[in-house]
Amino acid sequence: MSVTDAQRAVLEGWLRRRTTAQALAQRSRIVLECAEGRSIMEVLRRLRIAPETVRTWRRRFIERGLDGLCDDPRPGVPRKITDADVERVIVKTLEETCRRTPHRPTDELAPTALAQSARGS
Repeated sequence: MSVTDAQRAVLEGWLRRRTTAQALAQRSRIVLECAEGRSIMEVLRRLRIAPETVRTWRRRFIERGLDGLCDDPRPGVPRKITDADVERVIVKTLEETCRRTPHRPTDELAPTALAQSARGS
């Protein structure tokens, strides 16, 4: 199985990045191990995974390249909340203040908290 230099760089990047999903990291390891010329049996022993797992991700990489390592859409009812809706709620939560409660930066709160703790309240 051959892997281009660009593909290898992406796969190794996925392995180094702390935020990569464990499933994607494992798939990257499988492909890199196979690209080193190891047999399916060697890969499954080294990574302690099922033979079908190695075969599946090896085959998908050969057929679709890096895109083959990502999860396929799952069956079921389509999402009702869009990514735009989620983003709008997050922005509103982080950037707007409540009308009933005035927003005070944390550096303004610190002296108040210290004064109250000094008074014992």
